[in-house]
Amino acid sequence: MTGTHRPSNRRSKHKDFSVALVTTVVALVLAIPVLSVLWHAVFTDSSSWQHLADTVLSDYVWQSFWLCVWVASGVLVLGISCAWLTSRFEFPGSRVFSWALLLPLAFPAYIIAYAYTDLLDFAGPVQTSLRELTGWGFRDYWFPPIRSLGGAALMLTLVLYPYVFMLSRASFMTQSGLTAEAARSLGASRLRTFWRVDLPLARPAIVAGTSLALMETLADYGTVSYFGVSSFSAGIFRTWHGLGDMNGAMQLAALLLTVVVVLLSIERYSRRRQRVDQLGLAPNHAPPKLQGWRAWLATGWCTLPLLLGFLVPVAMILSWLWQKPPSLDEEFVELIGNSMLLAIAAALITLSLAILLSWLRRFYPRPWIKPAVASAGLGYAVPGTVIAIGILVPLAALDRQLNAWLLELSDWRPGLIFSGTVFALLFAYAVRFMAVALNSVQAGMSQISPSLDRSARSLGHGRWSVMRRIQLPMLTTSLLTAALLVFVDVLKELPATLILRPFNFDTLAVKAHELAADERLLDAGPVALTIVLVGLLPVILLSRNLRHPRSDQ
Repeated sequence: MTGTHRPSNRRSKHKDFSVALVTTVVALVLAIPVLSVLWHAVFTDSSSWQHLADTVLSDYVWQSFWLCVWVASGVLVLGISCAWLTSRFEFPGSRVFSWALLLPLAFPAYIIAYAYTDLLDFAGPVQTSLRELTGWGFRDYWFPPIRSLGGAALMLTLVLYPYVFMLSRASFMTQSGLTAEAARSLGASRLRTFWRVDLPLARPAIVAGTSLALMETLADYGTVSYFGVSSFSAGIFRTWHGLGDMNGAMQLAALLLTVVVVLLSIERYSRRRQRVDQLGLAPNHAPPKLQGWRAWLATGWCTLPLLLGFLVPVAMILSWLWQKPPSLDEEFVELIGNSMLLAIAAALITLSLAILLSWLRRFYPRPWIKPAVASAGLGYAVPGTVIAIGILVPLAALDRQLNAWLLELSDWRPGLIFSGTVFALLFAYAVRFMAVALNSVQAGMSQISPSLDRSARSLGHGRWSVMRRIQLPMLTTSLLTAALLVFVDVLKELPATLILRPFNFDTLAVKAHELAADERLLDAGPVALTIVLVGLLPVILLSRNLRHPRSDQ
């Protein structure tokens, strides 16, 4: 009997070692950009670091700080108020607002910045009309400058508040009705019930949504560079391209990475002892109907972010197309082809790795698997600029070593086959958006009962067979959602694409940025509209889930 157990134990240990090896290798490969940034920041010297510290570093710190403060304030006010109104009351348009308020999420921040610059700049229709009505001339009046820190904060707020709205609304709709009804029966007003009951219960969702908005704010490059704001993301790009100092850019990236880690740590520390127990199900009765001025005030307040964040930018882009109709020339077709090719390839690669890691975590619940899989998803909290620089340095070193070796061996130099091709881009996208795919796949897997796996195993199916014949068919919706989210995120990603793209290889995001930087907004219209239309696909999916949260439980 002892002899039959020993081979089985050896096979089990061998499988555990193989699984640990695969998981560790995948996690380490995805962690290369972050490790590379930290290594160079600590062990290399920068020729311009002292110059940066003496001149612009304080601007990077303070402008990034105030940008985060203003964006956080804006997304909290808009996201929480609209989520509370649409989930707790019925008023004219409340059902439409419940899904339409997500539409600004389809806009990359830099596209909405281009639209509002064309609308509110000195030569735009608003100021031109104002001068024609009043007869004022240049410097006869003051108008808030759109190309400013406040303007950048407003643009980011208008496209990022849906994160807080989406998570807060889902939380409000799934909160126990008994708690709020108990507060109301004790004489608390609706407003007091909101402050003392609804808001504390929704705090984890609100903090999570705000964290996502702040991560996107720190990662943004297109908006801040267009408005001339000296944030960290813009500073990293300027240090590398303007000063040619890779090590200085690495050290700035490490500083930004530290800020991101501190923000995430504060968010998790603040929730370490928080526990929310719901005392019952959400109420089944219809929400109370607002009457009179309160109803129209709620409608007007919910219309404001939808109008500013979606309808006005869409109208501006359509006006560009009206003034200069799009032509489906060879360059535009090539842009669409490059963007689609990159997005499809990145979605397939990222989804495949997410399935592998999720499979390892489900079928091999060993202590080292969970942290290894979690570490693979950390890239979403790292700005694209940091990931791009963290990838470029090790891949360039790999290219140099490979060229030297092949030159010595066969007198042939293949060139920059890793750092100078789309390989670097696909690697960066996989690192940046792995968390998006992992969350979707693992959420789908959690809905499949483990007893189904055990039944299949008892009938003689191996782990791979269970995955291929049972898990994957049941995960079709989750896999499609994950692939679509990664596809659209890649299509909108600007900093990593701008830094790592091969020579003479443009995408829709890069072309829109270049045309806007040259003040050719009319030419940027078709490109911007294409990005927005594709970005609407995941928003429609999210809207459908948000309208029926109870059916998912």
